[in-house]
Formats: sequence, structure tokens, C-alpha cells
Amino acid sequence: MSGSSLQRNIIHTLHKDIDVYLSTVSDGSLRTSVTPEPRVNSNAADRYLARHGMSPKDTVLLRLAYDTDDFCTYHEVTQDEVGAGFTKPQIHKADALMTRRQNVALFLPIADCIGAVLYHPPTHTLMLSHLGRHNLKQGGGTQSVKYLAQQGVKPHEILVYLSPAAGKKYYPLFAFGNRSLHDVAAEQLQKGGILAENITIDTRDTVTDPDFFSHSAALRGEKPHGRHAIVCRIR
Repeated sequence: MSGSSLQRNIIHTLHKDIDVYLSTVSDGSLRTSVTPEPRVNSNAADRYLARHGMSPKDTVLLRLAYDTDDFCTYHEVTQDEVGAGFTKPQIHKADALMTRRQNVALFLPIADCIGAVLYHPPTHTLMLSHLGRHNLKQGGGTQSVKYLAQQGVKPHEILVYLSPAAGKKYYPLFAFGNRSLHDVAAEQLQKGGILAENITIDTRDTVTDPDFFSHSAALRGEKPHGRHAIVCRIR
């Protein structure tokens, strides 16, 4: 399913039990993911959450780390961590967050990389995984599925949504024969056991699409610096 068939800001097509929200430039830059403090550039994020009936106190920031050699770190959200990154500091750094808790929103700011939503309906297991150049080089798509399998999830029953990302024209993955982030991520997910027909790819290119921020375009002075966000929750 291509991005043209998805609603611009709200995605209901993955499964009836979950909400997936994708902000655009018009919503503002929705904070940074690399600091533990709860109130860094989060006013726009708070407004965005409220607009979709969510609260910062029920939201968890997926806080990434780049000062590491391991880009395949996964974490299950505990009740004490709900609100981390918004109403309390987010201490944990990870490449994906998992939850089985209803009405706990997982929040990932991005600006070229893929925000991958993985959902297993039989066990109501939701994961939000960051898939970019660093973790794809370490098999991040496959490793995300492997982590879920270790939690008792059957990979062939997982549904996946891949957010807009930088296309191969301006952001080729040299380590994968200049293929795109979407192509490599989908291949790795399937290698982990997810069925191709269970993967929804939003093919919009963040580099060229004016609705989205792009780190690579910003470095060339073609777009302003900032991050849009993908947010998901179990209803």
C-alpha cells in the first residue's frame, strides 16, 4: 500500500486496535530525541498530542543514542516509565520500544529515517522501531522481529507500517548497493519472518516532500532543521 492511499496525518489502516499518527511540517518541529530532559522543545509536541486525544503523561519518548556501537537495543516500557521524555526524564536509550499497555503512546521524532510500527494482534504487542542507516547495517529490521519473537510473538502474524523516509536518489545506502531505506528495511523484516503482504510502506520521500522535515536536505540548506514524529498506541 503506497503513501497516496493513506490519510495525510492519521493512519487507521494497519489494525483496528491501534492508532498511528504521523505529523507534518505544519505541526512544527516535535522536539529532539537525544536528550533526557522532559521539556526540550516539547510545546509543539504537547499540542500535537492533545489534538489527537493524547496526553504527555501517557507518552513515552523513544530516545536514540549515537554514541554507541550497538544500534539494535530494544526495551519494553514499564508502568513507571510512562511519561518518560515528557513529564519525567527519559533515561533509557533504545532503538525500539515495545508495550502491551493500552493508551500508552510511543513517540519517535524523525527526519529521514524510518519509523516502523510493528503490531501483533493476537497478543496486543506494539513496537515502535527506529530504522536508519546505522541499525540497518546491523540488521535492525530482522533484529526487531527477533526481539518480538523472544517475547512470544509469531513473526508471520505481525503487521508493519513503514513511515516516509529519504529515497535512494538523495540518500542511497552505499552498504546495500545504493538501495533505499524502504527496500532494505522491508527485506530485513521479511528475513525475520514477516510476510510481504503484511508490510505497508508509505513511499513518500522526506527529502523532496514539503510535508516532512529532512536532515539531509537541511544540511544542504534546502529545508529548515526540525523533526516530524510518528506516534502509536494501543486503544
